[in-house]
Amino acid sequence: MNKTILEMKKIEKRFSGVHALKGVDFELRSGEVHALMGENGAGKSTLMKILTGIYKADSGEIICFNKKCDFNSVKDSQYIGISIIHQELNQVQDLTVAKNIFLGREKLKYGCFIDDKQMEYDAQKFLDYVGVNINPQEKIAALTVGQQQMVEIAKAFSYDSKILILDEPTTALTEPETEELFKIMKDLKSKGIGMIYISHRMDEIRRISDKVTVMRDGAYIGTVKTSEVTDEEIIKMMVGRKITSRKKEESSVKENSPVVLEVRNLNSGEKLKNISFTLRKGEILGFSGLMGAGRTELARAICGADKFNGGEILINGKSVTIKNPADAVKKGICYLSEDRKRYGLLLNKNVAENTLLSSLENYSEFGFINDKKANRDAKTDNEKLKTKTPSLRECVKNLSGGNQQKVIIARWLLKNSDIFIFDEPTRGIDIGAKSEIYDLIEQLSLNGKSIIVISSELSEILSISDRVVVMCEGRITKEFLIGEANQENIMKFAMMRESEKL
Repeated sequence: MNKTILEMKKIEKRFSGVHALKGVDFELRSGEVHALMGENGAGKSTLMKILTGIYKADSGEIICFNKKCDFNSVKDSQYIGISIIHQELNQVQDLTVAKNIFLGREKLKYGCFIDDKQMEYDAQKFLDYVGVNINPQEKIAALTVGQQQMVEIAKAFSYDSKILILDEPTTALTEPETEELFKIMKDLKSKGIGMIYISHRMDEIRRISDKVTVMRDGAYIGTVKTSEVTDEEIIKMMVGRKITSRKKEESSVKENSPVVLEVRNLNSGEKLKNISFTLRKGEILGFSGLMGAGRTELARAICGADKFNGGEILINGKSVTIKNPADAVKKGICYLSEDRKRYGLLLNKNVAENTLLSSLENYSEFGFINDKKANRDAKTDNEKLKTKTPSLRECVKNLSGGNQQKVIIARWLLKNSDIFIFDEPTRGIDIGAKSEIYDLIEQLSLNGKSIIVISSELSEILSISDRVVVMCEGRITKEFLIGEANQENIMKFAMMRESEKL
């Protein structure tokens, strides 16, 4: 029997009051591929960041190779034999492949000079091992995303690790590259390497894993043998939390409500594949899917932030050309980004300035801004939304996440937009403020605004949507009326790859 090489016991972690991990247990044996599954936000990445020394646990213990460990840095975990292949690539684009593989542990000659030739020679061995034809002298910036991912895999193997963590490693890989990775993993299993495999792709979990541990809302749910559990049982473990009492049972939108937005056969490389849908006046259309499904890419394409190479957008039945976000705003479309601090707010400006940002031309008289009128309207809309701020002169970075979101909504109300696209509208917002945001979205729809809500929280989608569109890998896999939708069937279609399509 393979011996236990890793035990994580009762791991706790909080971030500013958010209980991210709630006494989580995890165990890994040598020569085992152990899948770690859960919805976005379940705590998987936080647990792995604690294991790799990126975060410190508040309490609990880690035992590796029969020794209690206290990791204060990534180097501490690497020293003991733990490596991770992150989903989000973290490479230096202007350095060569070889220099990226040995970044921070460069080969030296004469004790003080970097030995490029030796690093290139050694890098080539690891690249050959993962079966990829990449020149170690090539700059990372010149590679495709899939090739960059294979470089990260080669880098992880260069540490001679005994525990390897793979976080969604096939997201950017082609089918042949995925097959090569699985071949390597099987070879590593035979050598006693223990692997933790994070993925939402059920077919991959079936093929490569021995066990599955499921997390939900920061808590450990259970561990099962892959061969002894059905896909439906795993999904049930992933989404089995009590469904919010806010769940909408039927749509409030009449069938004869006019279509205000129609998207026809939108394509954007591998990101979006023949996307078609309609949005009616006063409707809240929920978009659900897992990370990488293409929901944000779709929103950005509609708003002109990203280009698409095929398809058509119609507003009120008329085909429109949207080349940039300014065009979208002129046509009544506003986009509230999931990263509001980066793309939605001027953090060092005050509430009034952020609210008026898109409407200043309405207050311009003879080249001067009518401050009195502008501030009055900004105040009116923020009061409507019950934005909690000492005054309109308060710096927006000092507001809570929920109130920052309200400032952005006030901006688009002032602009009198007709179509609102909310991307993860309650990310980083506490429970009380979430309820207020839901109420605001519903009030907007009652006032005749048309809403798209993109969310990774199934309970959120089910609580406010009139219809639900499910995406997977750049495709729409299913559309539900809200009365037909539940967490299990949404998750089923959110994990349905092209080869599995019914």
